[in-house]
Amino acid sequence: MNRKTFIKTSCLACTSLGFMSSILEGCAPPKYTTGTLQENGITIPLKEFTRQKKGQTVTREYVIVRHDELQFPICVYHLGNGSYSAVLMRCSHQGAELQVSGDRLSCPAHGSEFDNHGKILQSPASEDLRTFPVSAINDQLFIDLRKTT
Repeated sequence: MNRKTFIKTSCLACTSLGFMSSILEGCAPPKYTTGTLQENGITIPLKEFTRQKKGQTVTREYVIVRHDELQFPICVYHLGNGSYSAVLMRCSHQGAELQVSGDRLSCPAHGSEFDNHGKILQSPASEDLRTFPVSAINDQLFIDLRKTT
């Protein structure tokens, strides 16, 4: 490879890496929390939905709640204006644990997809996901595990 080709190739590679790092910088890892299990549900602090980014407080799109007493995690989405949705991360098709990607939940086993309200976007699942009522009480979110919405 001659010098001119080497420089062009190297510059293109560096530019691509810089572009990719700026894209990845905007992606925050999922936030996991345990919460406090109560008789009728589970509570998590509202502060779990905030994080610091470049000196500013930003709101997380979702938080994943795991607890030893829960068979599957619950994804709690912040929908804006004090509104939240809580979705059990168990595929309604064959029961695999779902993966979260932004405002979608997807099944790694057979490809079913669901929105942040648990509604089917892509089969083979034929039923929506189990969802739970969520209410904000002071600085806590309460996920009512007795009911489904």
